Amino acid sequence: MIISTEELYQHYLTCDGVSTDTRKIEPNALFFALKGPNFNANALATEALERGAAYAVIDDPAYESGKRTLRVEDALTALQSLARHHRNQLKIPVFGLTGSNGKTTTKELLNAVLSQKFITHATLGNLNNHIGVP
Repeated sequence: MIISTEELYQHYLTCDGVSTDTRKIEPNALFFALKGPNFNANALATEALERGAAYAVIDDPAYESGKRTLRVEDALTALQSLARHHRNQLKIPVFGLTGSNGKTTTKELLNAVLSQKFITHATLGNLNNHIGVP
């Protein structure tokens, strides 16, 4: 059965983080089985669970293997929807930077300045990849 973003969010709230890489799974993480041109991480869902993931979010019914696999229509879209849903729960200002060059440096400088007066949160380093930042 395909679950909704709201149902996925309830599972997310019981987890300690999110992962898309079985090699870097942390205990009690929510694993998203993303697909690329040369891989299908649905095939790694069982491995993610064995390595300590609380749940594996998959989009291929062939890889369902019990209550700890959560099926969605599309894993990447579900990850993006989950991030959007979570952000909407937070009643704090959020801003983003765009452009071709200098985003990470600008983010670090803004965080350093704003954290002198406000409580701030910023990503560590650079999270860009071929998919982008969900």
